[in-house]
Formats: sequence, structure tokens, C-alpha cells
Amino acid sequence: MLNGKQKRYLRSLAVNEKALFQIGKDEPTENTYRSISECLKARELVKISILKTCELTMNELVVDLCAHTGAELVQTIGKTVVLYKPSRERKIQLP
Repeated sequence: MLNGKQKRYLRSLAVNEKALFQIGKDEPTENTYRSISECLKARELVKISILKTCELTMNELVVDLCAHTGAELVQTIGKTVVLYKPSRERKIQLP
């Protein structure tokens, strides 16, 4: 579980990142979850853009993404979601 200071730090890192994934009209598939999980293993911090055509609500989508990837929610802002999952070799040192 991330505390407030850690979330602030991760948000500051995510500001400079571009969204690596886009989720649109179709619900996320197992391949989408697998790709996001692999990206989380490599980078630990992932930014995902949600398109206007997405039929799921933001809350449903965030719960779904976190459940399937094992990641923690750092931030939702507008139609963007930032997820964090520490890897075995920690690349991001949390305060």
C-alpha cells in the first residue's frame, strides 16, 4: 500500500511520461492485461490513456486493471490512469 508521500513522488515521475497504452471501445482483453503486466515488470510505472469511446466507467476500469495486473493506482486525472507495481529489482526508489 502506497502512502501519500510515495504517491506524490510517483505522480512527479509520471508527469514526464507519455501514455504507453490506450483503451478504447472494446473492453480490455487478456492480451491487454498481459501487455500491461509485462510493461509494469520492466518499468514499474505505467501511464494509460482511456479513450472517449470506452464503454466502462473510469472506476470500473481502474478496479479491473488493478485486479488483473496486481498494480496499485497512483492517480487518475481526466482520462489518464497511472499504475505502479514494484518489480524484484527495484528501479524506482520510493521515499
